[in-house]
Amino acid sequence: MGRLNLRAAGAAAPRTVWHRYMRVDRWTRWSPHITAVRAGRRTIAPGLSGTVESVAGIRVVFVVDDVDPRRRVWTWRVRCGPVRVLLRHDVRKHPKGSTTRLTMRVRCPS
Repeated sequence: MGRLNLRAAGAAAPRTVWHRYMRVDRWTRWSPHITAVRAGRRTIAPGLSGTVESVAGIRVVFVVDDVDPRRRVWTWRVRCGPVRVLLRHDVRKHPKGSTTRLTMRVRCPS
């Protein structure tokens, strides 16, 4: 299993960033590699499933595992063929706006 940690900071308030994460219909606006999202509803919640399509035309199936609005943390799983990825996002206050962190754990079959 591989692990990757990413962090970004920006001027947007944590509340604004969290709302951008919460609405799947807005993911294509803030994530340049996502071209389409299809899901049963517009707001993330545990159990929500759907597909995300990338600029490379790769389509992955996803399921949201957990959402904690108070802590601004959410986790979801994506699958593309035999590759499984667990993603954990969080949003925190920063002196100049907010920071986001993403931890990805990738599992590929041997």
